[in-house]
Amino acid sequence: MSGSDLQLPQLRGLGKTSRTDAWWLQPGAILLGLTAFIVYTTWAALQGQNYFYDGGGAHYLSPFYSPLLFGQENEPRVFAATHPSWWPAWLPFSPAMLILIGPAGMRFTCYYYRGAYYKAFWGDPPACAVGEPGFRGRRYRGERKFPLVMQNAHRYFFYPAAIFVLILSYDAFKAMWFTRADASGSEFGIGVGSLVLAANAILLGGYTFGCHCARHLVGGGRDTLSDAPVRRSCYTCVSWLNRKHMAWAWVSLIWVALTDVYVRLLCAGVITDFRII
Repeated sequence: MSGSDLQLPQLRGLGKTSRTDAWWLQPGAILLGLTAFIVYTTWAALQGQNYFYDGGGAHYLSPFYSPLLFGQENEPRVFAATHPSWWPAWLPFSPAMLILIGPAGMRFTCYYYRGAYYKAFWGDPPACAVGEPGFRGRRYRGERKFPLVMQNAHRYFFYPAAIFVLILSYDAFKAMWFTRADASGSEFGIGVGSLVLAANAILLGGYTFGCHCARHLVGGGRDTLSDAPVRRSCYTCVSWLNRKHMAWAWVSLIWVALTDVYVRLLCAGVITDFRII
């Protein structure tokens, strides 16, 4: 089928509407929430310190830095070096710079987040039946032109995002093993940090595996699911998560930032981790 640009008349200016409700609250809250998250995440990723807590027998790694590919001598890094050999000498290094592209790509191209930040940041439109910016023009091209055509990469970002959830789940498991006081080995235990990291993995899992891509992966390729009971069960589970995809998206976004804050405050000695078990 051939396509062509659809000419849409601009009937009202930016923000003009006949609506009498507080329509601006939702896009305004999204604008503030996403801006705060982006600013904090960028700051935290550039710090390159206070991301691994190793005290009181506990071992907590910030999700912004996991997996820790490079790090200091006493940190559970994957590679022996403290930084990659190819890293430019003039550019400050932080381990978070190497891994955040995966989770960031998943969220930036997410179907829900697209609609959210298109409205909040671009006013496209700010809300239903509300005027759009005049500079946007009258040609509606959808997401088939650069750069928005790159949003189609969402289906591919799902795979690294799913791997990150598994890695963070492993981090949560490790956070439940404490070094004994006599340093003779490890013992099972639960600290507040253990619960924080476990909740982070669960919430990110609910968001990631409730994604539309997950639904297509487990059941989208079949005309009927009745003859595939395992895939039908998986599809039902993913669909259940998908019904609350917006809630998973926001709660997991806020919690992953709070998890980094918790680990960072522990490392800085501002707070103390409470051992429950």
